[in-house]
Amino acid sequence: MSPPGRSKGEYRKAQPEGTPVSEQARNIETQSERCREERKEFRSYLWGIGLALLLTLLPFALVQWAAIPRFSLLIVIGALALVQMLVHFRFFLHIGLRQKREDLQLIVFSALLLTIMVAGTIWIMASLATRMAMPGQP
Repeated sequence: MSPPGRSKGEYRKAQPEGTPVSEQARNIETQSERCREERKEFRSYLWGIGLALLLTLLPFALVQWAAIPRFSLLIVIGALALVQMLVHFRFFLHIGLRQKREDLQLIVFSALLLTIMVAGTIWIMASLATRMAMPGQP
């Protein structure tokens, strides 16, 4: 039943579909959801920083205290570097194990470029060492 002085459809048109109270409730709900997401992302960054620091300081400590033989030390440092790379992918670049094809192509292309640069640098340095007949080289 319409209020007095108004036609039947006029009252419903004058009132918006969502009342201000329900809009406020929705805004509060979306703000709390956004706040939860921000806290979750902040925790993820803190974990990433902690793991990255640990994976950086651990090789320094192993070298400083000469805890293991040289060849094994090099293998451990290389393995920790790979783990740190995965930590950076996961926590800072947000690239997980279940990724899109574009992310995989980006990673493979970057790895290819890095491999070419490292291999080229080693090749050039070895060639220079041989040509300059540095001591200790055959």
